[in-house]
Amino acid sequence: MTNEQVFGLIADVPNFPKAGVTFKDITPIFESPEAFTALVEALNAEVPAETKTLAAIESRGFILAAAMAQRVPRKVVLLRKPGKLPRETFSQEYELEYGTDTLEVHVDSISKGEKVCIVDDILATGGTASAAEQLVEKTGGIVSGMVFMMELAFLAGAKKLKGQFSSLHKVE
Repeated sequence: MTNEQVFGLIADVPNFPKAGVTFKDITPIFESPEAFTALVEALNAEVPAETKTLAAIESRGFILAAAMAQRVPRKVVLLRKPGKLPRETFSQEYELEYGTDTLEVHVDSISKGEKVCIVDDILATGGTASAAEQLVEKTGGIVSGMVFMMELAFLAGAKKLKGQFSSLHKVE
């Protein structure tokens, strides 16, 4: 399948999660074996060659990174909401539209100098992705890149990112 065919499966859901918002439902891509396989292959093609580790942002980033690591063997590190990881963690707080949130990573998940590519489904306002960059740096890792299946460009999240990123589909 082409990227155009894959992203043609995205369903627009009006007024979800609240009135005036059109939600981009990506689950039809996960529900199609052909589309999901094509998506994983396309995402892997965007990961810098020197990358040893995929840092997966909760929760759909987990699905994508795990599938990507099965195709091109790489370590997968989880970036999770507070209180979900059982060992000692580094934390990074970030701004949301209304308040703040936090991401965490195990302190021993990434070695100093390890090349890490951040993986998530959607780049929106950039807060979560920026926090992920900062977490990787706190561990001593080096962000080799960031890969997203879709970018909501109208939210200008790319402006918050320090490093290089790639998205397979852009919504203006």
